[in-house]
Amino acid sequence: MNPGYRIRAIVVASTILVLPDCAHAFELTGAWATSADQCGKVFIRKGRANQVTFRNLSGVYGKGFIVEADRLRGKFEICAIKSRKDEGQTINIIVGCAQGIMMSNVQFFLKTVDDNTITRQFPGVEGMDATYYRCKI
Repeated sequence: MNPGYRIRAIVVASTILVLPDCAHAFELTGAWATSADQCGKVFIRKGRANQVTFRNLSGVYGKGFIVEADRLRGKFEICAIKSRKDEGQTINIIVGCAQGIMMSNVQFFLKTVDDNTITRQFPGVEGMDATYYRCKI
């Protein structure tokens, strides 16, 4: 057997053995609303960059947020993502938010239901969970 072939076979076999153990983070990037049917009333694309943003009266139709690479945006706040830890179906996110001259850290616990549905959990407070749906804008 060709020595080069053996090396390639070992590399391929090693890769196959390693792949199942690789943890892939859930893709949060995008717009999320409390009602999938109301996405078009909560979010709109604007500007030359065709950026997703909130409609003027979005709060009438539901709540939502926008996740970008390094920040999370609400209707009235922008928060920098300071850390993120995926543990199975739970995502623990800590964001730093500026409100006026005050800076505060906020911790989110999100549970992935499926690729397009997440639930924000409030540990220690039962019945306060909020479900969000990915918007295809």
